[in-house]
Amino acid sequence: MKNIELKNTVLITVMLGSFLIPFMGTSLNVALPSIGKEFILDAILLSWIPTAFILANAALILPFGRLADIYGRKKIFLYGVIIYTVASFLAATSTSGILLLIFSFLQGIGCSMIFGTGVALISSVFDPRDRGQAYGIYVASVYTGIFSGLILGGFLIEHLGWRSIFIFNIPFGLLLISIILLKLKSDWSGSEGEKFDFIGSLLFFFIIISLMQGFSTLINDMGKFLIFAGILGTVIFLKYEDSIKHPLLRISIFKNSVFTISIISILIINLGTTSMTFLLSLYLQYLKLLSPNAAGIILVLQPLSVTILSPFAGKISDIIDVRIITSAGMAITSIGLFSFTFLNNNTHLDHIILGLILVGTGLALFSSPATSAAMNSIGKEMYGTASATVSTMVFTGQVLSMGIIILIFDLYLGNVQIIPKYYSLFLKSVNIAFFIYTAFCFAAIFALLLMGKNKSVYNEN
Repeated sequence: MKNIELKNTVLITVMLGSFLIPFMGTSLNVALPSIGKEFILDAILLSWIPTAFILANAALILPFGRLADIYGRKKIFLYGVIIYTVASFLAATSTSGILLLIFSFLQGIGCSMIFGTGVALISSVFDPRDRGQAYGIYVASVYTGIFSGLILGGFLIEHLGWRSIFIFNIPFGLLLISIILLKLKSDWSGSEGEKFDFIGSLLFFFIIISLMQGFSTLINDMGKFLIFAGILGTVIFLKYEDSIKHPLLRISIFKNSVFTISIISILIINLGTTSMTFLLSLYLQYLKLLSPNAAGIILVLQPLSVTILSPFAGKISDIIDVRIITSAGMAITSIGLFSFTFLNNNTHLDHIILGLILVGTGLALFSSPATSAAMNSIGKEMYGTASATVSTMVFTGQVLSMGIIILIFDLYLGNVQIIPKYYSLFLKSVNIAFFIYTAFCFAAIFALLLMGKNKSVYNEN
């Protein structure tokens, strides 16, 4: 296969995979009120359905990224699409909230294999100085999935029911499987013959699960114990990884300041923005009495902004100082999030629209340049691990974002359905959550300004 054709095929493959996952995530957020009514779920259990999807990603994406480095990035990507497609079918047949939660977790496993290898596949076939634009297209496809999930997902939910959003994934999953099997004959890996770190993978899984469950139940003794267990597990994990020949995570990768600051800021911006769609979807449907489709049309403005601007942001990140564009993006995101701390019963829709556009613009300016800076700062033998680390930060930020919501709901709402008598407590929870998200993103601006002064770090090795 010619080089240009190979690049295009890989980019299309990754784009399709990165489209399906966010389509599911945003559609699910829009569908939650309908799911909650059908299965009579309280606010906390309802929150756990999208959280289970995110949690599987955060806990497993790094191990699958390492497996991709050893056994082949295309192979792991393919298996991920297969698992995701099967899980979508099972979710569509769910007869209870618990079953849907389980199948959502299974979807997350497939997603972790797709996102753990997607950026690595792009890095495997694109030259360092061409990657910014490729990453920009990748980010645009992610937000096209979000865009479609809100518009098409809202339409499907309103007219065909919430199960239709899971059925929608199946033919696209089968199409993607066909493209991979028929068009991509090559595979790429950077650590052939090395041993897979099972102990480190189990420790990492334990850490993510413990911290998430502990954080979301922090008000009781078991929550505090799980937080302590997660922190202790992290210390043990880091020491163990630094002592073995073929670790799951090469600790030395964090000695690179550009990589470290980039991935920490990626974690923070996802912590700050992930729950926004979840909270605003509930707000628009419960308090503003909008239909799922109408709510989706409003919420789509954020991912639409990212989709339009991301290729441009990725391209200019190949040219100018990455600190300028990423810190500007984080600052604009902070302003947008701060605007949502004032939501109340009488908030005009224009206020919400402006906030969504600001957050979308900030994310576009930040996302592809930060990813490009991280990936260009390391050697090609670690593309899979680095790609998975970037994605781990994305999903860890998302897990923490949802963890904050579950904790706040637990403190102010408890095990109740979101009905009119509890709307004031729901609004208080939303205001507090957005204030916390704003604080995190505002602090990250200063970290980004400390990143390496060079325009971009290209590692040709």
